[in-house]
This record gives sequence, C-alpha cells and structure tokens, in this order.
Amino acid sequence: MSQVLGRTNLAFSRAWHIVNVGADPRSLGRLATSIAVTLMGKHKPVYHPSNDCGDYVVAVGCNDIRLTGNKRDQKMYYKHTTRPGKGFKQMNMERIFQKLGGGEILKRAVSGMLPKNRLRDVRLARLKVYEGLHHPYKKNIVVMEAKSNRRGPIGPSYGPVEKTNNTQESIPASAIE
Repeated sequence: MSQVLGRTNLAFSRAWHIVNVGADPRSLGRLATSIAVTLMGKHKPVYHPSNDCGDYVVAVGCNDIRLTGNKRDQKMYYKHTTRPGKGFKQMNMERIFQKLGGGEILKRAVSGMLPKNRLRDVRLARLKVYEGLHHPYKKNIVVMEAKSNRRGPIGPSYGPVEKTNNTQESIPASAIE
C-alpha cells in the first residue's frame, strides 16, 4: 500500500506574512526574491510548479524601500502600447516613486521574479503593498513563535529584539550526588 506524505489540507493552507520594507536592511532585489519564493510556495514541502500553494504577503513601509547605487535616478522602466508611432513609453524610477509610490516599484520587481505563466497574475494578487505601516489585514496575520534559529520563508525578522541573560550557574559536584 502506498502512502502520500505531507499532502494534507494544512500543508496547502495559505498563511499571511508581513514584511516591513522600511526596517529591512536588504535591498530591493533581495527582498523581492524572498517575497517571490513565498508567493510561489517554494518554502512548503508540497510545492509543485503546477500547484498554486503560495502564501499571502503584506508589504508595509514601501515608501522607505532600500536601493543601491543611483538606481532611483538612472533605472528606466519600459513598456509598449503595441501601437505604431508613439507606443514606446519609458519612465525612470524617481518618476514612478512620485506618481505611483514605492509599492509599485516592489510589485514590478516581484513580478519580474515570478514565472511567466498563467499563475503569475494570481500569485501577484496575493501581494498586498502599502506605503505606510497601517494595513487592513491585521486579523489575518498570525505570529508564530519559532523554537529554532532558522530563517522564515521571507527571511529573518528585523524588529525590536529582547535580549535575555541565559547564563548558566555552575553547580557544585557535591550537589549532583
């Protein structure tokens, strides 16, 4: 008798992850890579390219996104309306920041890292971006305390860390007997 392990409803359930883009020290590309992996569900043991088992990601603080070099002034985004003549449009990143905000920059970066197939738009719809720190999905996000030192699907959490004194007291050998 064969058994299929791990293919439970719990394995396919969608979790909600929150990313504070402003507090994260990673640059745009590295952050977009980890978000794309979470949207695809590659961090789950039941991942298959044809299954859509990814999680939701809420990105807050997108107006403080970290860029390297002079990308804000020099990086260009191109599109074409498929019309002959003046169909070719281009914008630099600074203009997109002013017009649409940092959330659009993050969405375009994540979109470029997702596979170009029919699931792309469905996966990208699970990415929710907000310029500030407030979002309407506070009830959906469940924070689980990890017992190990491993990184989560989106990476390490960058926030306030409480330091504890875990010093062991030496016990005399006579007390053990």
